[in-house]
Amino acid sequence: MDRSEAVRGWRRDRGMVTAEAAVVLPVLVAFTMGLLWALLAASAQIRCVDAARTGARAVARQEARGPAVDAARQAAPRGARVEVSREGDLVRVTVRARAAGPGPLAVELSAQAVAVAEDTVRET
Repeated sequence: MDRSEAVRGWRRDRGMVTAEAAVVLPVLVAFTMGLLWALLAASAQIRCVDAARTGARAVARQEARGPAVDAARQAAPRGARVEVSREGDLVRVTVRARAAGPGPLAVELSAQAVAVAEDTVRET
């Protein structure tokens, strides 16, 4: 193979590299966006868990319900709903929030925490 054939082959291959890059680049961008969304959703889920624990501890310690819910809302993602219920000796706090994302990626996240109310704990 002489030099001119090698140059022609290289130029022909150069066009293929451009076409391959044009196909792969959008896939890489979509994959990166998916990873970012998953990271943000996981972070919001962890914040929901922390908020539910904070609220359950506060209500179980017999703090007023308003400040306990406010403490849970501060730990939760923005726009989260906090629900407090009592079932016998147990205090249950549920935190629900939406993970940001387009269309079907905007999923509903939730976390629950349960604590024993201190007024029901007896020393033996």
